[in-house]
Amino acid sequence: MDAPDTVTEALDLLAREGYEVEFQFHSGRLMCDQASCTVEDAEVERVMRFEGPSDPGDEMIVFGIRDPGTGIRGRFASAFGSSADPEILDHLVGLASRFSVEVDSEGRQVFRPR
Repeated sequence: MDAPDTVTEALDLLAREGYEVEFQFHSGRLMCDQASCTVEDAEVERVMRFEGPSDPGDEMIVFGIRDPGTGIRGRFASAFGSSADPEILDHLVGLASRFSVEVDSEGRQVFRPR
């Protein structure tokens, strides 16, 4: 399957791949009704980053995350860059740093685990 072009497509793709819950960020933790883990403990299995077509500063990042304590897999999306919430951004930088960035043959960013 082609890489998603939008955040909505990325979230739908992750849902089809078994990332069934939506994680929310609160006080340094990724939480849903069934699970809660620190950002540092979250197992990041997928990451996709998007820039707005008219404003490169309009960035979003989407993660496919597994809670190591329960095995629950879910999605987490957030603004990234200048429009991000500073509290969330500090944690997202740590998550994103677990990956190296490559550019595929179509010019899209591909994140690979380090």
